Amino acid sequence: MSSTKRPVLLLTRPQADSRRFAAMLPEWRAAISPILRIVAVDHDGAALRDAPGLVFTSAQAVAAAGPGRGRLALCVGGHTARVARAAGFDVRAGNGFAEGLLPLIEGAGVPLIHPHGRHLAKRLPVPGMVVYDQQAVPLTAQARALLAGDGPVVLPLFSPRSARLVADAARGARAPLRVAAISDAAWAAWDGPAAGHAVAERPDAAAMAAAVRALALAEQ
Repeated sequence: MSSTKRPVLLLTRPQADSRRFAAMLPEWRAAISPILRIVAVDHDGAALRDAPGLVFTSAQAVAAAGPGRGRLALCVGGHTARVARAAGFDVRAGNGFAEGLLPLIEGAGVPLIHPHGRHLAKRLPVPGMVVYDQQAVPLTAQARALLAGDGPVVLPLFSPRSARLVADAARGARAPLRVAAISDAAWAAWDGPAAGHAVAERPDAAAMAAAVRALALAEQ
């Protein structure tokens, strides 16, 4: 593939997450256009601060639980585990899938609460509490211009909901779109145009970066 037609990464996670992922692919030009805005919502903060154990399926929920103070935190994957550990929790990490938390929940030995976003991909067998909302926002002018152009664009998609939202925003895109999905569920949720796709071998950022590179190699 010629350098003039090298794909542009269109990153649609929140700003901090997108910048962190872009840093893993320094050889790529990236445009950041979050498709979701994270907004805190009223919740019972005291119940979370007093809970002996928490289940985190997103790093976005960690701050709502207050200082860790050595309390147990069951975390869906590596990034969430790092954030919880930095907050002072005693962390047990899963394999990146919500299903991977089930044996950890069974063996926790303490009461658990699951703080999460309003839009939840999978309910777990513990009491849940909504602590933030994931509000859809439109793509930036830069992102719309990329989709309307003729240069290839790679879309890393990190959740089924973001896949649906980006697909809606990309309808009628002229650019050849290549989708890197974090899971089969995220790819199944995509119903927009796609000139190619790859599904990450594992549900984590490193595997997603590998999937992005694989898409580029497939086009050469």
